Order: sequence, then C-alpha cells, then structure tokens
Amino acid sequence: MEVQVQSELLQEAKESIDAANNYKDELQQRLLGLNQARKQINESAIQTRDVLKRHFTELKGSLTKLLADRLASLLQQVDKIEQESIKPLDDCQKLIEHGVNTAEELVQEGEVAVLCGTAEEEKLGNFTKKALQIQLDSLPEVPSLVEVPCLSAQLDESFLSSVRERIFSHGAVASQPPVQIEELTERPGGILVRWCKVDDDFATQEYRLQHCKSSSNHFEDAYIGPETEFIVLHIDPHIEYWFRACARGEGRREWSPWSIPQTAHTTLTPHEWITGCEGFSLSSRRDIALRNDSPSSGVLYSKEPTYTSGQTLTFKVEAVGLADKRDSIGVCMDRQNGHDSLQRDRAVCISSNGAVFVNGKEMTNQLPGVSIGSSVTFDVEVVNLGSSITDSTNFKLRVIISSGNREVVFDWVLDQPCEALYFGCSFTYAGWKLLVF
Repeated sequence: MEVQVQSELLQEAKESIDAANNYKDELQQRLLGLNQARKQINESAIQTRDVLKRHFTELKGSLTKLLADRLASLLQQVDKIEQESIKPLDDCQKLIEHGVNTAEELVQEGEVAVLCGTAEEEKLGNFTKKALQIQLDSLPEVPSLVEVPCLSAQLDESFLSSVRERIFSHGAVASQPPVQIEELTERPGGILVRWCKVDDDFATQEYRLQHCKSSSNHFEDAYIGPETEFIVLHIDPHIEYWFRACARGEGRREWSPWSIPQTAHTTLTPHEWITGCEGFSLSSRRDIALRNDSPSSGVLYSKEPTYTSGQTLTFKVEAVGLADKRDSIGVCMDRQNGHDSLQRDRAVCISSNGAVFVNGKEMTNQLPGVSIGSSVTFDVEVVNLGSSITDSTNFKLRVIISSGNREVVFDWVLDQPCEALYFGCSFTYAGWKLLVF
C-alpha cells in the first residue's frame, strides 16, 4: 500500500513538473508576444517621426520656394509697370528741355537785336520771323498726377490666418491604420484576402491591396476598388507572401497608411486545363483556355481532379464567341472522351444561355446567360456519406451554381463517393476565353 502511495505521489509530482514546464513555455510565448508588440510600437513610432520630419522639412522648403517665386513675380510686375510708365514722361521731359533750350537761344538772340535798335532793322525782322515760327504759344501737355500710375501692393491680410488654419489641420497621427486584413484563405494557386475598416470615422472611397513574396520587399498592386475582398492569383504553392491594404478617403487624393502586413501561403495546387486538346489554346500558366478556329475534339477537361468539396470554383468569361445550346461550363466525376458537351451523365454544368444541366437533364430553373466579364461559380459540399466514405448509398453533393445575381441550389446524387472533381468546358464556336480559379 505504501509503495502504491509513493508511486502515485511520484506520478503527481511528474505531472506537476510537466504542467509547470508547459506553464513556463506559455508564459515565455506571451513574453515573446509582448516583446513583438513593444517592438511594433517603438519601430512604428520611429518610422512615423521620420515620416513627419521629412514631410514637414520638404513642405517648408517648398513653401519657402513658392513664396520666393511669388515675391520675385510681383517685383517683376512692379519693374515692368514702372518702366512702361516712366518712358512717356522721359519723352515729354526731353521735349520740354528741348523747348527750354530753344527759348533761351531765342531770348539771347532777341536781346542782341534789341540792343542794336533800329540801326539793325534787318536783325529785328529776322528775330521776329523766327519767333513766329517757333510758336511760343504752343506748350506740351504734362499729365496730371491722377493720370499716371501710382503703384501699390494689394495684399490679403486674411491669407496668413487661412494658411495657419490649414497648417494646424494638416496631417494626423493615428494609433492604428484605418484598414486591417482580417482573413487570408488559401485557394488553389491563390489567396483569398479579406480586409475591413477599423476606423468608423474614416469615410472610404476605395481600397488598395498589395502583395509580394516574403523574400522580396517589392510590393505590387493586386486590387484597387470598392470591394473588401479579392482573390490574388498566380501564387506559387508553399511560398510565403506578404499582404497589406490601405484606403482612400472620400474626396481625397492620398492613400491612408498601410495595414499591418500579414503573411500567408497556399498548399493547394493551381487549377489547370489539360494540354493537347484540339480546338483550345492555353495560357502559359494553363489557367486560361481560348476556343480557337481549329475543329474541336470535344470537352476541355482539367489536368487533374483538383476541385474538392468546401471550395469555390470560379470561371470568368474574358471573351465570347457565338453562343450554342451545346456550350457548357461545369464539373464532372471523370473525363469521358467522345462527348461534345458536359451535358451528360456524371456531370453538372451551365450552358452559355444560362440553362443548367444535371446528369444530362435540363433543370427548370435557369440562370442568366453568360457574357464578357461574367463569373460563374460552383460551390459543392457533401450532404451525407452513408455509413462510410466508401459507402455509395445515397451519396449526395449539395451544389450551388451562381451566375450574375442569381443562383440555383440542388442535390447531386452520385453512384459512388467522390473526393475530388474534374472541371471542364466546351464551346461550339471560336472566340470564347475562360479563366478558371
């Protein structure tokens, strides 16, 4: 009995030690989290100070230059007005000075003639004739002071107060960016990014999403627009990517600060069309199929059954050709050659005119016809698996097909369990271009 008690005490002691170690590990993780939080606050504060100092230094230099340029422009206007206004006065002064000189000469000549008296009658006659020719009663006009410019500077005394108000309200410091990324979900060859506005006072006009590989600091725009989610495609599997978002306020030109960058990766293989299908040309990543002018060999299928339950499969129509009732876009359990459409058994699809087919039979419900820019989505989830995953009894998939602003929902009864589906398309006429993701 004593041995048993000792054994139990020993076991309790070991469990307490394990619990203490786990507790210590958890506390150390929380310390690490606190250190990362402290680091984020300190580093963002340093960065914000640098941004503010740089901005206001540049602003000060720009304002000083603008004021100096404006002063120089106004002084040039003063110089121009002064020069243009003085020139007529200078011309008038020259004319008057010439008249004064002429009059002085005439006075001197007249005084000489008078001194000579009647003895020099000829001189008196010549002087009189010369005086008449000069027109001593004709005087040049001199403009009055009200007729000539009187320069002045017209300055708006309220300018400084208005500038002061703008300066006092210029810039702001926020403890958090107005937008944060809230969800990153892996998709085949892509990441679904969702973000949200965390500042209720920030009136958003549009959002901007960027991404880059974790090994690079070169962010690229992925989306600009009003939506709060976007699927970033062409993401290499098993590689970490950074994502960040920001917003532009209503009536503003500048973007808000970036959200805190988040990392994500996808482990899901990208959806690809199979190569070598006559009648279709593929893009380099094999996610875009173009119906060319060659005779079609039937349905273009996916390379592998990469579409699984719980995912959303999207087809985006990037170009259209002539429509035909045999056109089809959809999913299937297997690849079957010899068919010119997915309107067959073991497949569900939508035609270009919006008709929905299940196992080759047309449903009464119909979706809008597809056109350029249309997106057709398939959402599939398991309804039940019978008694086991290999039990084919009543194996059903709940299928939701959406096109435009409408959707159809139905249960697809299968003859055997199916873990993954192929996708495919068929078009009778050339010109159709389809992106899958």
